[in-house]
Amino acid sequence: MMSLDSVPIWCVTLLIVGSLSVSVEIGYRVGLLRQRRCPDEKEQVVGTMVGATLGLLAFLLAFTFGLAASRFEEKRTLVLKEANAIGTTYLRSELLPSSTIAIQQELRDYVEDRLEVIETRDTKKLLAHAEQSHRQLWEKAIDVSRQSPDSLMVSLFVQSLNEVIDVHAERVLIGLRSRLPLVLWIALGSLALLAMAGVGYQEGVTKSRRSLAVIMLVFGFSAIAALIIDLDRPQDGFLRVSQQPLIDLKNSMNQNAANAVKSGS
Repeated sequence: MMSLDSVPIWCVTLLIVGSLSVSVEIGYRVGLLRQRRCPDEKEQVVGTMVGATLGLLAFLLAFTFGLAASRFEEKRTLVLKEANAIGTTYLRSELLPSSTIAIQQELRDYVEDRLEVIETRDTKKLLAHAEQSHRQLWEKAIDVSRQSPDSLMVSLFVQSLNEVIDVHAERVLIGLRSRLPLVLWIALGSLALLAMAGVGYQEGVTKSRRSLAVIMLVFGFSAIAALIIDLDRPQDGFLRVSQQPLIDLKNSMNQNAANAVKSGS
């Protein structure tokens, strides 16, 4: 599924609609052919099997949607968790015996770079910036630890800095690495095609007129599938994880720096 990330969601949605419509048409034509050869095939049996297939499709669709929605909620929770961890590190840095200004400036740059790169959706740049910032912050923490090895505040600062790095790793895992598995998409797509073909087959066997309800069914499934794809894409599409906690943190840190400059002057 990751290979389709560069394709706009509306294009993927049209592809799903087209595929399901073709599946219905194929099923309908096969049903007409079958009815001519075996006119005694019972409509009730076909309807039962089609209903069972649609039920399986609904179950798998609900399962996939729930999985995507839960991961989307995890992404939102991790943004707040990361903002809290960075904010705690920033406040504890004020109690360090040295390098306070340099560490705070590095943390402010870290948040600003993070927001900028997330907005541009450049994943590689995001990971490179994060790794570089973590390395620089850790080097400063090592210097402070060597100067005051027995300081309790230094230990607390190092602990909070560790949490910042750990939360970043969690965001990468949940947002970029833990996508819906390909086998799940294959199962969902295959079952959807079979279900739509079954609906068309039933129409062909019964020689009923094309029902507008089939169109509603195709578009309804396509809409839900598009929503699941949107939920599964990292920082893309219409449903995007709000970065407001980091924005509020950036404003708070900048205000704190401005107040420090005023008090110093």
